[in-house]
Amino acid sequence: MDDFLRQSAATARFTHGSPRAFSFGDAGRLLWFLRSTGPTDAVESLWVLDTATGEETLLADPRVLAPEPGELPSIERRLRERTRLVAAGIGTYALSGDGRRAVFPLYGRLYEVACDGTPAPVPTAGPVFDPRPAADGSRTAYVADDALHTVPGGRISPDDGARWGVAEFAAAEELDRTRGHWWSPDGGALLAARVDESALQRRHFTDPAHPELPAEDFAYPEAGGPNADVQLWVLRADGGRVRLDWDATALPYVSDAGWESEDEILLTVQDRLQQNVLLLTADPATGRTRELSRTTHPHWVDPLPGTPARLPDGRVLTSADVGDGAARGLAVDGEPLTGEDVQIRAVAGIHRDRLLVEAALRDPSEQQVLLLDPATGALTPLADGPGVHSVTACAAGALLLTSADADGVRRTLYTADGRELSPRDLSAPLPFRVVPALERVTERAVPTALVLPRGHVAGRRLPVLMDSYGGPGAQDVCAEPRRWQHRQWWADQGFAVVTVDNRGTANVSPAHTHAMYRGFSEVTLDDQVAALRALGARHGDLDLGRVGVRGWSYGGYLAAMAVLRRPDVFHAAAAGAAPTDFRHYDTAYTERYLGLPQDDPEVYERDSLIPDAPRLTRPLLLVTGLADDNVHPSHTLRLSQALTDAGRPHQLLALPGVTHMTPGGAREKIMALELEFFRRELA
Repeated sequence: MDDFLRQSAATARFTHGSPRAFSFGDAGRLLWFLRSTGPTDAVESLWVLDTATGEETLLADPRVLAPEPGELPSIERRLRERTRLVAAGIGTYALSGDGRRAVFPLYGRLYEVACDGTPAPVPTAGPVFDPRPAADGSRTAYVADDALHTVPGGRISPDDGARWGVAEFAAAEELDRTRGHWWSPDGGALLAARVDESALQRRHFTDPAHPELPAEDFAYPEAGGPNADVQLWVLRADGGRVRLDWDATALPYVSDAGWESEDEILLTVQDRLQQNVLLLTADPATGRTRELSRTTHPHWVDPLPGTPARLPDGRVLTSADVGDGAARGLAVDGEPLTGEDVQIRAVAGIHRDRLLVEAALRDPSEQQVLLLDPATGALTPLADGPGVHSVTACAAGALLLTSADADGVRRTLYTADGRELSPRDLSAPLPFRVVPALERVTERAVPTALVLPRGHVAGRRLPVLMDSYGGPGAQDVCAEPRRWQHRQWWADQGFAVVTVDNRGTANVSPAHTHAMYRGFSEVTLDDQVAALRALGARHGDLDLGRVGVRGWSYGGYLAAMAVLRRPDVFHAAAAGAAPTDFRHYDTAYTERYLGLPQDDPEVYERDSLIPDAPRLTRPLLLVTGLADDNVHPSHTLRLSQALTDAGRPHQLLALPGVTHMTPGGAREKIMALELEFFRRELA
């Protein structure tokens, strides 16, 4: 590997040493976060910043607490995959109600620490997962061996063969719910998820490099098949148990839950195709529920973080499409609050009686932080310069603003009394200052980006490398600087790097996103081809006679599909972790867009790459991690088998022990091999 790839691998793509997982405590006086000690340190510790003094304190160092690290419990290892966490050490923590104490797991052991103290181990019944303290800090709930416990106390969930207190695969991977238990405000009860996965198939993994080790397996909800049976129960220390009662057959997905008071629980549930999202209120004493709001869409209700929610005045805030799909907006009690001039992306909280939102006022590549008056809809910018801005809020009035542009990432903490502080960022400076050429092309105004080699001389023809994700729920063409570092490296190897956010991708408009309803392949490939040709017409240095395409996950699907179905446009492809047949991908993601395979079999057949295998005429490099529990390696192996059966030459790179996140330098090693492949095939 060259110097850039070595640095990228050593710094986890320039993220080690960067603070993350921020939480305010003690009425905004404290800012808790996780951070390693520098750009090549993979082990994250727990820190706290005292805004009164500006002093940062290291509270818990994994190297001190566990000089000989143990194995992560498998449930935590899989959650880190779901949340895309590559760092070692402390992965998560949770605060007491006053924000002055924290608990955290470390290699299966439980620790607690005060903001001015030292961490202490807490005895538990087994390897600990997802510990959470009661509001007063007197007890901590945790999961061990799929049972919910409290300390002090003991096991609180029944021994009935189900998993208690955890989020099932679909919730953690696709619905943005990674937890499965919640304390009541008075600490007298726990709301707990009961997850029965007995009807699901098992996905198995074995490491061919270590045949002496046993295989691992886990329950997987395959499209068209059964989901986990998820129930919510109120569990009390005295043994009392109450099940929350809603039509779980019609509304099987629980995407959010929590206590509003000792006498009320709010939960968000969805139907299987996610065309109906309901906010329910529940009585923890009886389990009875009542509908507060219902958000519907004929295709699917696209998730909008922070909604649905009940406002302090009792009205309900929901997402709403505005102007026949022109803009993503908000509604209060069903009445539109925002118009076509703003694309709402998240509701981050309430600040000074106004909604704190992340939104796009201009080009979709940028994001602003705004205050939105819930009575009038008036918008007030808090951070609206060029780039991508996001926010973490404290009910007491403090704000942490993160701003990212071509010059890097900056964080500014604004205290309630008007002072400014910045938690230290110890990550490596980004090697490149990249300003991609952003253009909207074709009659559909598809967002694109073009990155050329540094010092490129006009008139020199360049082979093109298409580097896009292209799938729903993601956005590539964005002013966040870290995502352009690898693309600049590719450009400096002698390529014109083109990135396209085809219809179906996120953050352009609802109409743009919902164009992928009941079909991935046609919309994705048509827009990629049209955008490439439009850019080729505008930029004469793009040699459209030499076009390579690379990608990972959905991007790998796009790359393989490109050479299989459009060899007249694409001349070589490197396809990593490609879901080659969505009949074998998970329920919540796949069915949201494609429907049920038993209802729409032709959709799944049309989007499968397996029947295309005999058509391969271009060079194709397939890559898969054999420990990938998201896109199982069988996806790649099935396509490779079909290509072999059809007599179509191709290359296969199967990586033992590598997961979907390609951590530990695996991604950079793959990039080096891809570079050799493209240089050879596009020469």
